[in-house]
Parts: sequence; structure tokens; C-alpha cells
Amino acid sequence: MTTSLELELGTSDVDAWYRERSAGERINYGVSIGHIKVRMLVMHDSGTFMPVSDGAYRAASPAQIGEIARLIELGLSQGAICIGAGFPYTPAATREELSAVFRVAANTKTPIHVHITPGSAGLKEALSLTGETNAPLQVVHINSSSLAETPLMLKMISDARAQGRDVTTEAYPYAAGMTEIQSATIQDVYRGASDERLAELEWPRTGERLNRESFERYGRMGGPIVVHTNTEHMVAAAINSPLTIIASDAYWQNGTGHPRTTGTFSKVLGRYVREAHSLPLMEAIRKMTLMPAQRLEARVPAMRKKGRLSVGADADITIFDAASVVDRSTYREPSLPPVGIQHVIVNGVSVVANARAVEGVAPGKAVRAPR
Repeated sequence: MTTSLELELGTSDVDAWYRERSAGERINYGVSIGHIKVRMLVMHDSGTFMPVSDGAYRAASPAQIGEIARLIELGLSQGAICIGAGFPYTPAATREELSAVFRVAANTKTPIHVHITPGSAGLKEALSLTGETNAPLQVVHINSSSLAETPLMLKMISDARAQGRDVTTEAYPYAAGMTEIQSATIQDVYRGASDERLAELEWPRTGERLNRESFERYGRMGGPIVVHTNTEHMVAAAINSPLTIIASDAYWQNGTGHPRTTGTFSKVLGRYVREAHSLPLMEAIRKMTLMPAQRLEARVPAMRKKGRLSVGADADITIFDAASVVDRSTYREPSLPPVGIQHVIVNGVSVVANARAVEGVAPGKAVRAPR
């Protein structure tokens, strides 16, 4: 990785987020202004990482909707890369509220990156909002939002693009996701569910699959949960689609993380390119580098110098061995680094050399829209 962008959950204070990282970072960094985080602030939610009270479960008044829209506009004026949103995490957000957020995106010509409510109905809702407002839409990790409906939902996005709508999507190459056990997207689906359904959930610190007793116990404790709901066949359909950008949906909290955080790109290169031959090498590289840069460059001019090798471009370069590169991280050992990544250069400075991290360097720069 040479650039890491938090574009879904985002932040409620863009200036403060960048200020916290101004002392130096190993790689380039950037953030969205997040509807989830802003809603938590306006609704005085008691959660820290994700909403667990009024930010998730109380409808906003007209005045509160106006304040949410104002703070999102403020974040954009401070240089946020885009607007982030996650409908399943804020189930009490009304259509009026979501429309207000989409109108801000449309008026500022800013992409809104949305974790949709799972299934084709959730995608239909997001496409309807972007159709009404003409807001640019990025459907985040289509693989975990679509599951068995992945081919249908990819076609819906393709059809929307054929109609001239500015709609894009991305995917990560894992059949399980990860989120907070206390979040609405877990509590609303699994509270009161059968033990068979609860067994889809894994407590990553122990590897145990949950039942009613452990779900309640860990729910009171709080923390990340692995959600095993997809299949490798559907993941492959998403990863191999020409529509999808490859993104990691990286997740790490207090020492617990998802293997996609360290393994996403090496897994695509090793499993899909070299082993399965389902993606040509250059197509895989394009999906990881040029496509995300092009999606963002209209709002963030700095992205015009990233994701490509050319004179005048930023010297953000990964050098890997195509014959050996592959992921090693697992749900029990998510921090294992990949093999085959020989060198990583950020803004002309080596941060990985001869497959070893270089200590004491921080060449990463802020990636930010014009203020």
C-alpha cells in the first residue's frame, strides 16, 4: 500500500483528522466527511467507533437534518475527499435525511460512498436517491452487500451506467466481513436469531462461532465480529467483474483485525491472477491503482498523479514478484504480512526494502481536496 483512504465511516471533523496525522505517516492518507460520524455527533450518540444509541435508532428532526447537512458541507469545505455513508448503521435515518445528504453530494459534485442496505432492494434505494439528485455514487464492497445477488446487482450498476448515471463500485476478495457486534447492522439482524443463524458470526479473538448465550455476552462487551455470509463463487464474480475497483475495507481495532487489511492486494495477485487465471495481471493492477485514482481525481486533483507510472507522477511504487506474491493472513492471524512484496516506495522514499519494513521514515502526505 502507498495510499490509505478512509472513505466509508469517515470522520465528523476533517481538519482535526488531518491535524492528528500531520507529524508524519508511513504512507499517504485521506478521509471522507462521514454521515455516520456526523449523525453520531448531532444525535449525541453514546458510541465511539460506530453508533449504538440515538445515532442509529432515533429519527432526526428537520432542524437536526439541516445540521447534519451543514456539517457535511463544512467537512467538504475543509478538504474531505468525499462523503461517506452506511445505511445499515443508521437505520433511523429517514428518506428525507438521506435525500438531504445526497443533495449536498450533488450540489458539490462530490461522490458519496455508500455501504448500502444488503440486497437488491438496498441498491435500488441508493440508485433511486442518486437518480433523484444526480449525485455521484460509489457502492462500497459490493461483494458483502450483494451475497447471492451479486450478478444481479452488478447488472443493476451496469444498467445505471448505461443510462448515463455516475455510479461505480468496489469489492474485496474475502467471503467474510467484519464489523462491530454492537452496531445496528448486527444487532438488528441477529438479535433473537436461531443458533444456526448465529453460527455465521465468529468471535475472532477465540475463533468460536456464536450462539445465543455468547452473542449476548460479547454484545455487552463490544468489539469486532467476523460475519461469514458469502461464498467464494460470489466473491469471484465481484472481483473478476470489469466494473469493480479492488478495495480492502481494512479493519483493525485494538489488535483485532480482518485478513483483508494485510492480504487484499496480494490475494488478488496470487489467487486470482496467478492461480485461477481469472484476471489478467495488468487488469488486476488497473483495478487496484488507476481505477480508484480516476474515480477520485475530479474532486481531488492530487489523484491525477497517482495510480500510474509516468513522468511527473508521484513516485508511489510497489515492486512485487508475480511468481510468488500471495497473502498469508487469516481470521485468526490477520496481521501476517504477504510474501512476494519486495519494495514499496512512497513519494520516492523506500518504506519497504528487500521485503522488510524500513523503520524511521514517514514520507506519507495528506491526500485532500482543495479547501
